[in-house]
Amino acid sequence: MNKPYVTLSNAVNVIQDNMTIALGGMTLYRRPMGFVRGLLSRENLPKNLSLLSFTGGIESDILVGAGCVKSVRSAYFGLEAFGLGPMFTKMAQSREIEVIEETEASIVMGIRAQISGIGFMPSRAWIGTDLPDLRPDVKTIVDPYTDEDLIAFPAIPCDVAIIHGLAGDRHGNVLINNNLGIDMELVYVADIVIATVEEIVDDLHPTTDGVILPYPGCNMVVHIADGAKPTSCYPRYGVNGSEILKYVEACNSGEFEQYLSKFVHE
Repeated sequence: MNKPYVTLSNAVNVIQDNMTIALGGMTLYRRPMGFVRGLLSRENLPKNLSLLSFTGGIESDILVGAGCVKSVRSAYFGLEAFGLGPMFTKMAQSREIEVIEETEASIVMGIRAQISGIGFMPSRAWIGTDLPDLRPDVKTIVDPYTDEDLIAFPAIPCDVAIIHGLAGDRHGNVLINNNLGIDMELVYVADIVIATVEEIVDDLHPTTDGVILPYPGCNMVVHIADGAKPTSCYPRYGVNGSEILKYVEACNSGEFEQYLSKFVHE
């Protein structure tokens, strides 16, 4: 294989204390669970991470519960029909983690600003709401052309983004399905992009069910079969609801550590 292909241990060692990492996928779909398992298998776990995601799911909840996370930046954090993220909810309520108030618009604008290489992106979002009171770093500015009040959403930097794909080819191209979330934007906003893939093939071709991230969009590619389970990776497999229920029940019963041990070593 060409240079983008690395082992999982090489990839997870990229994550260092105090980094901002973005976890790709959406809600319970195509989340990089295999990468999170590998990261939590390290002898020295990363500390004080900032999580960036459009929606946080079980992969993020496990990292929060493991004590790796300092702050969370997401428009939603939960497990869809299975409720809110139990460890996130617990630790946010006890103020063991910082929750940076975001909406879909503020995340998009912050990412656009970072991609554009500017300090902020103006928008009408949040005008007339109390949200700016929760974010002193978000300023109100005046449009120099119309004198209209706008919100200036600061750029959101990202050290490492991790996405999960259906396949990677020998050239380093990566195929993801059409449930994109903000994965395409993460490829541009992150300093380093790591892709985990279900399989490695000789060549990838555009399909009606997928989008190709061309090399060198991903700096590292790691082969992890079933790397999104128990979330889905359409069309290969669906959501494993029974496993997610086991996770929720373990957390609600005070048995997160036991679940984590099994998750890491299975």
